[in-house]
Amino acid sequence: MPLASRLLHARWFVRAPIALFRSGLGALAGSRLLMLAHRGRTTGAVRYVVLEVVDRPAPGSWVVVAGLGPRSQWYRNVVADPRVLVWTGRRRGVRATARVLPPEAGADLLRGYADRHARGWAVLGPVLGEWAEPLAAERGEPDWRRVVPVVEVTTLGR
Repeated sequence: MPLASRLLHARWFVRAPIALFRSGLGALAGSRLLMLAHRGRTTGAVRYVVLEVVDRPAPGSWVVVAGLGPRSQWYRNVVADPRVLVWTGRRRGVRATARVLPPEAGADLLRGYADRHARGWAVLGPVLGEWAEPLAAERGEPDWRRVVPVVEVTTLGR
């Protein structure tokens, strides 16, 4: 298992940036990360996750990926309830909606990300491929990028 994959499976590692965003220091994370607040689909409790931004299609819009696949808790929660809050840069707790992109649109975004951020893709690609390649094969999908959940988060009224 690649180091990046091991770190993404380590709860302490993926939860650490949440404190940064909640304390108002999210701008230190730069424009490539955002924090998403979402509701647990069974408990209704507010949950937080920090995600890498893979695209910015428009002002007030970010595209993120469920790097650990469709079983990622945050992804399952936003599918159940797309109403979220976003922290990024100087924005704190902005109301937004999460929308799962169609498979081909998601695959195109991943290809574009790989072209624009070769070093980032060198880390992200193998992490995604680890679970996405077997899932694509199981589904008879020739392009594993099409099974990766890609979500667009768009602010409301801005």
